[in-house]
Amino acid sequence: MRIVLGVGGGIAAYKVASLLRLFTEAGHNVTVIPTEAANRFVGVATWEALSGNPVSNSVFDDVPSVNHVRLGHEADLIVVAPATADLLARAAGGHADDLLTNTLLMASGPVLMAPAMHTEMWLHAATQANVETLRNRGVTVLEPASGRLTGSDSGPGRLPEPEAIFDAALALMQDGGVPAQLPLAGRTVTISAGGTREPLDPVRFLGNRSSGKQGVALAVAARNAGASVRLIAAHMEVPVPAGVEVVQVETAVQLREAALRAAADSDVVVMAAAVADFRPAEVSDTKIKKRDDTADPVISLLRNPDILQELVEVRAANRPGQLIVGFAAETGDAHGDVLAYAEAKLRRKGCDLLVVNHVGEGLVFGQDHNSVVILSRSGSEPQAASGSKDDVAAAVIDRISSELSRVFPRS
Repeated sequence: MRIVLGVGGGIAAYKVASLLRLFTEAGHNVTVIPTEAANRFVGVATWEALSGNPVSNSVFDDVPSVNHVRLGHEADLIVVAPATADLLARAAGGHADDLLTNTLLMASGPVLMAPAMHTEMWLHAATQANVETLRNRGVTVLEPASGRLTGSDSGPGRLPEPEAIFDAALALMQDGGVPAQLPLAGRTVTISAGGTREPLDPVRFLGNRSSGKQGVALAVAARNAGASVRLIAAHMEVPVPAGVEVVQVETAVQLREAALRAAADSDVVVMAAAVADFRPAEVSDTKIKKRDDTADPVISLLRNPDILQELVEVRAANRPGQLIVGFAAETGDAHGDVLAYAEAKLRRKGCDLLVVNHVGEGLVFGQDHNSVVILSRSGSEPQAASGSKDDVAAAVIDRISSELSRVFPRS
């Protein structure tokens, strides 16, 4: 693939050297176009050494080859990172005052922009309007990561990690680089991930062993399949992926509220989070003390709402064409095996697909590998999938894509 890598003038430009190496090591031919400001952070020699191609930001260099026209025409993909607030504004306004903005105007293939700036700049109405304009024109603009920024500031606006940008770029290059051909292009997918925590006092909580790895892998797979992804994140031990909208929650009640809101405009809802079945009936305002002169505390529990079942119930009235996928972490016992319990749960919940995990010591939670069985309400044969959690996520998203095409075709 012929890739144009545009580099904006921000401190995060140093990370783009790693992104460039990922592209070249994958066998792609990369032409780097830094802005004038970008060259003050990382020099031309670095880009030329890593790309193996000459580097310029002037429309007056190599005039006979008409670079300002040729580069955009020939590129299979254009990636801009970091896309600063100024660069987003110039691209949205159709400016052509340097080689990069000329190339963007001449682009005949997909364009991916990875923003990086201070939080206030990212959240400013002008920047948000520019991002919306670019997305409406078909440009893929990733959501920035949240984390440490320049100085002591922290918040949304951090450049996504090079690996995340690379993954998003690969997704755009699938099927000849035409995003509309991706199986979930134009679909909105909501995925819950991680484990809920139910407070007992300001220090303690009831929780579970979920790491969020499988939910994050699902979000990445759905994003790479072309979907607009909303991730409802409970407690997780892994970072959220780039290019997805993130809603942070802690408790089952908070997750329920977020899921019902998100489901209103989602084509697919995947409930992969490990949601606590119960919560303490009373939450102490102060730490519960261990004293020799008092009896051991007794914790009374209340049943948490059944979010999956409620989503199924409201779907008929609000979004009848929606596909709902549940996850079941099951163990067998003397009364039945894992699949028997899972099939009963599928009938009880009424979701379209149920992804079944056999859990136990050293299985699923916190691990890098997984093994699942996908059950369908339609009665089709159970489908097994195993391998890394990325492999399992790809199998689940592929099954979701097939179900959407078969049962809920595009209008």
